[in-house]
Amino acid sequence: MAVARLWPAVFSNAVDPGWVPTWMGGKSAPDNLQKGYETQVWLAVSEDEKAKVSGKYFYHQKERPANPIATDVDLQDKFLELLSDLTGFLLLSNRLLFFSCCQVFTLISIRIYLN
Repeated sequence: MAVARLWPAVFSNAVDPGWVPTWMGGKSAPDNLQKGYETQVWLAVSEDEKAKVSGKYFYHQKERPANPIATDVDLQDKFLELLSDLTGFLLLSNRLLFFSCCQVFTLISIRIYLN
């Protein structure tokens, strides 16, 4: 939800794939493995108006209510600050992040060129 709030021009949603039979889920997981990834694909490429949203929570291509704590902006900001401390990257807005990515790409390109 924080990414959706900070990057309004980008679709960003949470997806629950369900308890699916994977190495982590185990062979006895009752959910359908294909249904686990279909929602992610649907949100990424669908022209369906229901998929053209941001800041939502989905399970099997259906929007569901998110845990109310996920909408706590102060908690989101604390979480982003912690992530920034751990990674060294600050997520402020798409413009600032894009600028940072361009800077990194430019530095990598210069380094490759000089070597």
